[in-house]
Amino acid sequence: MKKEYWLLIFIIIIAAFLRLVNLPAAPPGLYPDEAMNGNNTLEALATRDWKVFYPENNGREGLFINIQSLSIALFGNEPWALRLPSALFGILTVLGVYFLTRELFRESKHRSTIALLAAFLLATSFWHINFSRIGFRAIMAPAFLTWGIYLTLLVLNKIRETSGKIKFRRLLLLSLTAGAVYSLGLHSYIAYRATPLLLLIILIAYLLKSKDTLVRKKILVSCLLFLVSAIIVFLPLGIYFLENPADFFGRTTQVSVFASEEPLKNLALNTVKTLGMFNFAGDYNWRHNLSGQPQLFWPVGIMFLIGFLISLKYLMRDTKYQILIVWFIVAALPVVISNEGMPHALRAILMIPPVFILSAIGGIWIYQFLLEKLKNPQLIKIGVTLLLITFAAEAYYTYFIRWAKNENTAGAFAANYVEIGRELNSLPVDQPKYVIVNAAGFDVRGLPMPTQTVMFLTDTFTPEKQARKNIHYIIPGDVEKTQIPKSAYVTSID
Repeated sequence: MKKEYWLLIFIIIIAAFLRLVNLPAAPPGLYPDEAMNGNNTLEALATRDWKVFYPENNGREGLFINIQSLSIALFGNEPWALRLPSALFGILTVLGVYFLTRELFRESKHRSTIALLAAFLLATSFWHINFSRIGFRAIMAPAFLTWGIYLTLLVLNKIRETSGKIKFRRLLLLSLTAGAVYSLGLHSYIAYRATPLLLLIILIAYLLKSKDTLVRKKILVSCLLFLVSAIIVFLPLGIYFLENPADFFGRTTQVSVFASEEPLKNLALNTVKTLGMFNFAGDYNWRHNLSGQPQLFWPVGIMFLIGFLISLKYLMRDTKYQILIVWFIVAALPVVISNEGMPHALRAILMIPPVFILSAIGGIWIYQFLLEKLKNPQLIKIGVTLLLITFAAEAYYTYFIRWAKNENTAGAFAANYVEIGRELNSLPVDQPKYVIVNAAGFDVRGLPMPTQTVMFLTDTFTPEKQARKNIHYIIPGDVEKTQIPKSAYVTSID
């Protein structure tokens, strides 16, 4: 086996370790949004009614929840079981970034090195590790987009390499697969809906660069096959949105910058904050980040800036740089047009693949520059090795020590609600248990959203299960109307 693939395996092992180790304890607690997914999975498992879209909690595409239901069926209603699919998608994204970068730089002598470095930087990124360990559907978006773009570029490059004489069977298989994989992302996260613009620009770039008539025809045939496959995969969700158009927009209109009093000013501020989050001030939400810390470890941030400038330099004459810059911009659009919690690491999740590929470009440029100036390859290789070890160690320390053990993180993930759920589970079934829900939140079937965490851990989402387990949820206004037995255990969600 080539050295390159041994290195890739090692990187995937690092990625898997950082995303799977101690998953039951980090992150602590269980945020109600994650628990809402879990309660939908428990209900779906009980009723055998898996949905393409779950309307509670501002609405969520159903694919991730349905995948989570498989994990819950295998491992039970534990927080880590909800998060396991996220970790697996995170690992797949690291692998996908390697193959995508290799395809983008197929004509470069540094092809393998850039691809390995991009995968390693992603594997050791706190930003990506964090969302790979939370049960949010958004983690699927960069995974499907990375693999979808990789397969798309693979077929387009094969068409060009063969001067349009690619075998139809191969063209058919690659195009249909690319369309299906890409379209699965439309079942992931609302920000993904901006990505057809990226595909359109890739298509235009390849058509403009191809002068051969046969090549252009084959590209258009591939696009048609891609489109047919993508439409078929999206169709169930598309039909649902046609029947329920309000669910298509969700909270988009509520948090849009254009709904503010000064949209242009806020748009400019959001753009500055989003561009600054990589090197200066990152997401302040403890659930998304070590509050305020830049999304990139500072050496990676420098590499990113250099890679970005290199891409701008060659933008007008090199397709790969055009793809990366356009991807970066398209992925930023859903972020900057939102007026909530800026900068927003979660909403920017589709920016992750191009950011780390650009960082790898910058890293290789620095390496080549030092080789030329210092003329001591052995010393530079030792320095690079130590730096890469530092990246992995920093990722572990920042996530598992500084962030996971911080009391703010426990609060952000409602760790106290998990304790309530565990306590209720420890009590006898025949003992009446009353939970007074003081915490406010979106209404879900008559109860505030924070109730979801306790409901998931006790498996009492439906009235039937609440009756079976002798657990009663009461909102403050109903406490005086309720006759609570003296033998009852009473607790509250505050």
